[in-house]
Amino acid sequence: MGVLQRFERRLEGLVNGAFAKAFKSEVQPVEIASALQRECDDRAAVVSRGRTMVPNDFTVELGDHDYERLTTYAAPLSAELADLVQEHGRDQRYMFVGPVEVKFERAPDLATGMFRIRSQALAGVVQMPGQGAGYPNPAAAGYQQPYGGAPGYPPPAPAPAPMPAPAPGRAGMGMAAPPQPAMGGYPPAGPPMGAPAVPSFWVEINGVRHPLTRPVTSMGRGTDVDLRVDDPSVSRRHAEIRTGVPSVISDLGSTNGIVVDDQHVRQAQLRDGSVIHLGNTTIVFRQV
Repeated sequence: MGVLQRFERRLEGLVNGAFAKAFKSEVQPVEIASALQRECDDRAAVVSRGRTMVPNDFTVELGDHDYERLTTYAAPLSAELADLVQEHGRDQRYMFVGPVEVKFERAPDLATGMFRIRSQALAGVVQMPGQGAGYPNPAAAGYQQPYGGAPGYPPPAPAPAPMPAPAPGRAGMGMAAPPQPAMGGYPPAGPPMGAPAVPSFWVEINGVRHPLTRPVTSMGRGTDVDLRVDDPSVSRRHAEIRTGVPSVISDLGSTNGIVVDDQHVRQAQLRDGSVIHLGNTTIVFRQV
C-alpha cells in the first residue's frame, strides 16, 4: 500500500468522515497530499552520496471559500499531512533538517478549488543554557564526570603529588627558590612550551555551529538535555557525545536509534566530519 493510499485510509475514519463532506466539490485533502510529495521531490537537494535534503516546513495557501471550510479540521489534517510527508521521506530516503510541519494560510487571490504550496528547510535545534559559555560548574544539576569507559577513551589522570616545600633559609635572601621537579612523573600544571593545543569540538546543524564545551553532551527532544533537537522522530534523551581522543557517540536507548556515516550503531567513534543522523535531523561532528 502506497503512502497516498495509507493517507486516504486514515482520512476515511477521521472526524466521522467529515472531510469527505467538507471537501466534496472543493479542494480535496489527497490533492494537497500529492502536491506535498511533489514539492519534496522537486526541491530535493543532493548534498553528498546517500544524503538528499528536502524541505520540512510547508504552508498551504487556500482561497477564502476553501480556507473557511478547512478551519474546523486544520489541526488533525495538518498532523496527517505532516505524517504523510515523513512517510514519503522515509520511502525515498530523504533527510529533513528539523521536524515536519504543515500549516494553512488564507490567500484571497486564489479561486475555490485552487491552492499553492510554499516550503522551506527550517532547522529545529536549541542549545540549552550552559553550552558554549565555558566549562560547567561541577555542582550544577545534571553535570556528569568525564567518561572513562568507552573503548580508547582515556580515563581521568590521577592528581599529581604535592610539590615539596622550598628548602629552609632561602626565602629571606632575595633569591627565588629553584624550580622543583614534578613528583610521580607528572609535568607541572599547564602545557609545556611546544605542546599541542587542546582540541576543540562542535557540531553543525543546518549550517549553525553548536560548541561542545562539556566532556559529555546529551542530545534529544526533552528539556533536560544539553542540545535540544525539536524533531518528533527524536527521543527525549536520544544520544550523547563524549569528547576526547577519540570522541564517542552512544545511543541512550532511543526509539529510532542513531546512524553514523550511514551505519546504524549503538556506539561509535567520531572523527572530524562524521555525519550523524538522529531521527530526521542531520548533525556533522567537527574537531580541530
